[in-house]
Formats: sequence, structure tokens, C-alpha cells
Amino acid sequence: MVHNESESFDVLIVGAGLSGIDAAYRLRERNPELNYLMVERREQIGGTWDLFRYPGVRSDSDIFTLSFPWNPWRGDRTMAEGDEIRDYLESTARDFGIYPHIRFSTEVVSADFDTDTDLWTVDLLVNGEPRTITTRFLYLCTGYYRYDAAYRPDFPGEDEFSGTIVHPQFWPEDLDYAGKKVVVIGSGATAVTLIPAMAPDAGHVTMLQRSPTYMFPQPWSDPMTRLAQRFLPKQLAHDLIRYRNATITLSLFLFCRRFPNAARKFFRRLAMHYLPKGYDVDTHFKPAYAPWDQRLCVIPDGDFYKTIADGSAEVVTDTIARFTPTGIEVSSGRELEADVVVTATGLDLIAFGGIALSVDGRAVEPGEHYGYRAYLLNDVPNFAWSVGYTNASWTLRVDLTSKAVADLIAHMRSEGFTRAYPTLEGRKPAAHAFFELDSGYVKRAGDRLPKAADQAPWQVRHNAFLDAIDARRYDVTEEMYFS
Repeated sequence: MVHNESESFDVLIVGAGLSGIDAAYRLRERNPELNYLMVERREQIGGTWDLFRYPGVRSDSDIFTLSFPWNPWRGDRTMAEGDEIRDYLESTARDFGIYPHIRFSTEVVSADFDTDTDLWTVDLLVNGEPRTITTRFLYLCTGYYRYDAAYRPDFPGEDEFSGTIVHPQFWPEDLDYAGKKVVVIGSGATAVTLIPAMAPDAGHVTMLQRSPTYMFPQPWSDPMTRLAQRFLPKQLAHDLIRYRNATITLSLFLFCRRFPNAARKFFRRLAMHYLPKGYDVDTHFKPAYAPWDQRLCVIPDGDFYKTIADGSAEVVTDTIARFTPTGIEVSSGRELEADVVVTATGLDLIAFGGIALSVDGRAVEPGEHYGYRAYLLNDVPNFAWSVGYTNASWTLRVDLTSKAVADLIAHMRSEGFTRAYPTLEGRKPAAHAFFELDSGYVKRAGDRLPKAADQAPWQVRHNAFLDAIDARRYDVTEEMYFS
């Protein structure tokens, strides 16, 4: 590695997406003199919203809670298109002075914390060339899935298929599906976004699902949002809409968890309302699991159901027997003809963006550590990881995280501490999953993610309101070690 001793920072933020930009703002808001650097492996801002370019890509949670509380969203629609979110992140970084602190095409390969100096030594690849910097605090805003690979099962006979196979995470810009038969494998948020977007141009679209998913139609916009934006000051309107939307989302989640049978009936009635009379709802839209055991799919204005209802797309609930030269044969014996197959088969989860972490040369294995308040790791000094909620907008939690990290750093600076980390002091509480979902992509992650415990501050809750209340009485020293 090439060492440059002048490259030393108070904080290194890794990732220039939603989490990273929020982190940069909150850290400087609390610590105006902080010397920080943000690195991004891609060539521009955006993270998820720069990576995913498939047709129809949009937020799957409302944009007023997904956007930053300190920079009000200007539009009036409840959800936003992917390019709108990219533009918002780009303008936010420029307007708030964050852009000059970002270095693009810079990948973090590994980082080692030295307890003699209380510094992280970080190995980078800058445009493919090795570099090394040091930082007092390492803040990973890398998300929770791999950008360079997706979950892609091998299907029998797929080499025989004469058409095109694509994964939404790596959508080809030149893919021409006009007038063609398309089969989308999967039933999650990506599949239900793709199908209404592709249907107007494709000859026919089929969603091939192994099992159904709960879907919740939600309007693109609503009168209250427009009235608030028209008559109230910009920031007040944004705060009001944000609070209202967060309350609705959490209330729906709690209703589903508390009254699963009633929730099942509710979602079934919604499906019957949008689909043609006599449609086989119980085969295609009646999941075997309880609502919110897996993520709920939001469909704006019921567009997915409408696409099924008008006949431009269909749902087949079956398993894949094999690919054929002209399509996919399912276990029932039917062949689904296809020119294009889209494998909307999910994400490959990974902690810390795949960065190899170590302390004094000893590897940090994520699955061997507990998450402290969902963002620190026990016995890993001067380190934080930003992840959002699975049942609400990502930004609701990462903003709480960034403010907590900013408070921790302010405390360290004011007291002269150079090292801080949470500690269980040898205790090993009962372990729980970091993400409380039964989804396949979560189960496949196994021990690649940190653990959670059942008591605060080691509990990883998925309740934005309780976390916000706790944040107001946040004790920066609780179960923390400083030196």
C-alpha cells in the first residue's frame, strides 16, 4: 500500500447515499469543526438510487419520511421515482456543502484499528490504485446488501434458453423488450414495480411466483399533503406530513402484528376490490405467512392489480421445473413462453459493505458481535454502522443513528477521549436476528449480520416512535467504555 501520512481525518464516512449524506450533515451540525471525508466506490452520489435503473424504479416507502427532515421534499406525491431521489440527493449534497468532502471511485477494502494509537488505518482502492489513510472514527453508511452481486439461484436448463436473462440490479441500458413476452421471476417489491412499468410496451408480462406476497395499494398523492404544502411554511408542512405518514405506517404494522387474521382479511378484500370478479385471489394473493413476517409491498394507486385486471400481465403461482429454449416449464407442466426473463430473486445481504474489519490485526466477524442501539458493535472501538428500518422508511432510523453518533463524537472530543465502544463485559445474552423478517434474503444472510439481544441498549427494535423517544433521553455513556 502507498502511505500518505498527511491523509488523516477525524471521521471517515463510507458511502454517499441517503445514509452517508445524512451522516455528513448531522456530524457537522453537532461538531462544526469536524474534519471528515466521505468516500464512494461509485462515480456519483445516490447509493441504491444510483445503482438500480430498472423500469419504474421508485421508493417503496413514502418520500416524506425517506427524505431528510432537515431538507424538505419539494414534490407533492407520496412516493418518488428513482431519478427524482437521485436528483434530490445530488442537490442536497451541493446545497449543504457536503459535495467537496466526497471522493468518488474510492473503494474501502479493509480497515484495522490500532489500540496503541487509537486510529483506524484504512486501505483503499482509488480508481484501482492502492492508497492508505487514517481516521479517528469509522462510520459505515454502506447499506446491508452487496452492490457487486445479487442473489441469483441457478435454474435447471437455463443454458438452453435462447432469450435474454437479466437481473434488475444490473439492468442493461439497451434492453429492448417492446412487443416481447416477458417472465418476471419473483413476487417482491422489485417484481411488483417492474410489471406495471414494462406492461405497456411488452407484448405480455407474466409474474412467476413461488408464493404470494401481501400488497397494499396506496395513493400516489393525497389532498392533505397538497393543502399543507400550499398553506403552511415549507418546513412545517414537511414535518407535519412526515409525522402523519410515519404514524400511518407504524399503525398499519402494529395492526398486522397484533391482529394477523383481521389483517389477512383486510388485504384479501383489497385484492378482490381491484381484481376482476371471480379472480383466484386465494391462489395468487393469499400468503401462507402472517402479514409483516415478510415485507409488505406497496403498490401506488393499485397499479400492479390494475395491470393484472386489464390482462396485460398475469400471475402464475408455481415452481420452476426447468428452462426450455423458448421459456420456462413450471412444475404443473405448463410452459411460459418468454423472450426475456427477469430474475427479481432478491438481494445478497452482507454487513459493512463487505469491508474486512480488524482490531489489532484480529478479524471482526459481524456474526460474533451484538448491535448496540442498532449502530455500534460490542468491543469494536470508534466504529458505527448505519442501517434503517425494515418496516418503515430507511431514513427514519439512519437519521436517529447519525445524531447519536454525532453526540458520541462530541462527548469524546469534549472529554478528551480517543477511544469509545460499547461492551457486554463478557456477557452473552440470548441472540435474536438483527432484522426481524422471515424473508429468504434475510435467512440466507445467516451469521453474516450482527446479532441483537432482547434488552436495551442491545435490542434492535423496529419501532420508529419508541426509538425517537429513547433518542431524546439518550445516555451516551450507557454500557460504554471510554479511554
